[in-house]
Amino acid sequence: MAQVQHPDGRIELADATSVHGSRFYNAELAPVPIERRTWTTYNYFALWMGMAHNIPSYLLASGLIAIGMNWAQAFLTITLGNLIVLAPMLLNSHAGTKYGIPFPVFARAFYGIRGANLAALLRGFIACGWFGIQTWVGGSAIFVILGRLIGDSWTGAAEVFGQPWTMWLGFLLFWAFQMVIIWRGMDAVRRFENWTAPLVTVGFLILLAWVLVKAGGLGPIFSQPSRLGWGADFWTVFAPSLMGMIAFWATLSLNMPDFTRFGSSQRRQAWGQILGLPTTMSFMAIVSIMVTSGGIVIYGEAIWDPVELASRFDSPVVVVLSLLMLGLATVSANLAANVVSPSYDFSNAFPKRISFRVGGLITGVLGIAIQPWRLISDPNIYIFAWLNFYGGVLAAVAGVLVAGYWVHTRTRLELAELFTERGRYWFRGGWNWRALVASAVGAVLAVGGAYSEPGAGPFPADGLIPPLRMFYDYSWLAGLAAAFVVYLLLSAGRSGSVHTTEHSTKEGTSDRPRESRTDPAAVDG
Repeated sequence: MAQVQHPDGRIELADATSVHGSRFYNAELAPVPIERRTWTTYNYFALWMGMAHNIPSYLLASGLIAIGMNWAQAFLTITLGNLIVLAPMLLNSHAGTKYGIPFPVFARAFYGIRGANLAALLRGFIACGWFGIQTWVGGSAIFVILGRLIGDSWTGAAEVFGQPWTMWLGFLLFWAFQMVIIWRGMDAVRRFENWTAPLVTVGFLILLAWVLVKAGGLGPIFSQPSRLGWGADFWTVFAPSLMGMIAFWATLSLNMPDFTRFGSSQRRQAWGQILGLPTTMSFMAIVSIMVTSGGIVIYGEAIWDPVELASRFDSPVVVVLSLLMLGLATVSANLAANVVSPSYDFSNAFPKRISFRVGGLITGVLGIAIQPWRLISDPNIYIFAWLNFYGGVLAAVAGVLVAGYWVHTRTRLELAELFTERGRYWFRGGWNWRALVASAVGAVLAVGGAYSEPGAGPFPADGLIPPLRMFYDYSWLAGLAAAFVVYLLLSAGRSGSVHTTEHSTKEGTSDRPRESRTDPAAVDG
């Protein structure tokens, strides 16, 4: 079960069949062979363009405008948030490219082979919520498009559960289209991302151009004042808003190994993300800010939902084109960000029973069950409740992974052991109690004090745990830092090195034995 280390630092198993018999193995979770790690810088840039240019990303900036920020404040908050979250994202991405493993398998090294299911399912269930949100807004776009083409018989259909039955039909059609793509596998997702990325940008530019014409140019848009000012009112809102912006991609900061496992080099995947995430999100933010501010000029109110705004356009052609592009944007983002990860996560829980495709179907079903239309009913709930709460919980998981991989094991893992029962990563019964304690401490500190303004959210005004209320405004940072520190403290004195039997290879064509390194195993029992 030797590992082959290539000149560029990427590692694979010399004999991949050595782990095929493990009950914790299936083809989707297996390390990707070097010859299949082909993704380039453009693939990752296109991936981020597809994931960032979507309606929920748009709702981040428009939501900030709706709660009182001006364009400069909203742009500052979003750009800073994305630069901050890029750091843990790149740190966790490294393992995917080096070892060719997805996030749930990576988590086994620190949570234990069974304990990794806790981290993976936390990420997976949140992805289901996001899948539902994206599908609902995509279904809304279909509803408006067909309403313009068919007329009142479509938009004025009889209501079922508070919505026209045609709205539910659009939602289900959008859901089914995505399931067809994911059933075709990961390569289909990559191809879809590559060709939709430029089209998505066109859709938002159409939306922006129409608003600029109607609003009379940029002047009236950028002259919109902040209702918060730059004093205490702004800074009180800034901190939790920044955490919400970070939390938007807190999910991907965990599971980027699901994509970087296909990377042809560390440099290519890193540059693809550095060029992709901040630039595309900044573009999305400025478009959203200008469109929402323009809506205030045109209609006298901040319309934070682009589907609702587009439905007010006079030209049916503009409505159909803009919403068609927004629909493609939503599919592109949903497949990459909210189906790939939970598919792997659910597969990791039952490797011999749940394939990548079945995991995708489970995601789709749970995405409906979570009732996503409630999560985006109000910008306060969307940003301060949904984003901040789950962001704090996932930050604790990220803290454990960064501490374990970069500090404790110094990026050295043993691939075969990640699939071996009662091996190096079995710890106690398949669980590493240190990671569990660190995650619990980080999560409680981050979200234990979750609060909502009276009538503006689901939490009590003085917080779930009042003494921790002050930390909720900094939920992501609190969760990440606390879990990072606690994990290292609990692991102090234990060797993070691994016993490896590796071979190096020149251009992947010949093997030469390297000197073995033997260190105490970082396991219990």
